[in-house]
Amino acid sequence: MEFLTTFYENNLYWLSMPSITVIDIVEIAILAFFVYQILLWIKNSKAWFLLKGIIIILVFVMIAVVFEMNTILWIFKSIVSIGITAVVIVFQPELRRALEQLGRKKFLFNWFAFDSSKNAEERFSDKTVNEIVKASFDMGKVKTGALIVIERELSLAEYERTGIEVDALVSSQLLINIFEHNTPLHDGAVIIRGNRIVSATCYLPLSDNMELSKALGTRHRAGVGISEVTDSMTIIVSEETGRVSVANSGKLYVNLEPNELKEMLQKAQDKVSEDKKFKLWKGRLKNHEKVDNK
Repeated sequence: MEFLTTFYENNLYWLSMPSITVIDIVEIAILAFFVYQILLWIKNSKAWFLLKGIIIILVFVMIAVVFEMNTILWIFKSIVSIGITAVVIVFQPELRRALEQLGRKKFLFNWFAFDSSKNAEERFSDKTVNEIVKASFDMGKVKTGALIVIERELSLAEYERTGIEVDALVSSQLLINIFEHNTPLHDGAVIIRGNRIVSATCYLPLSDNMELSKALGTRHRAGVGISEVTDSMTIIVSEETGRVSVANSGKLYVNLEPNELKEMLQKAQDKVSEDKKFKLWKGRLKNHEKVDNK
């Protein structure tokens, strides 16, 4: 028996299982989350093409190592530090966008409501939703092009400043009048904050997403572009076809029906029902029966 113990300690020690604590599990979960987010960002941006290019370069470097191609290895070592700096400069917009998206994620606040004494107010009212839906499809019927950007959590002040201040309550008649052909405010985008139109004729960044259809015009690319760099929701009415589309989180949803647009706007309201909230500091759930009886 002593012989087996000695043999195990000298030769098979590597088979022993390491001790795993709760901290180790939490650390693995955090690393897995960040690795997943990085891979997701790489897949959904131009960095995917960069990654494929890096893999090809690494294959050539491995070949150079095997066949001892010293000149190629020297060149690779000389440019690798410069290459990292160049990558950061070239992909600065994508890196900034990734950090902004990470900062907008709600990890703890989706679970805990620290100030549940205040009811969470929706970003805009149901009346505003109905007015936007009516205006969008009324303009679609007569093929009046429109670009309506709805602000959510991230401020659109920098884009608001590129246009003309309006500061008026949202109404279908006002939206239709703004985008009417040959009117002073019809060119550009309208920005809505809450229940008010804050600015018109605003300039938006164009998307460089190569997967977008070539048939889409500047209006659609601008709608997708602003949704890529902010968390806004953009409604696009095509001047050529009259179809209503929505750009959200860099994705374009085309040829929507009125009920589909209304449903998307209602989701953008971010209404929080009280039966889903609880007071963390008191350590108890809200009384569901009281909420249901209101």
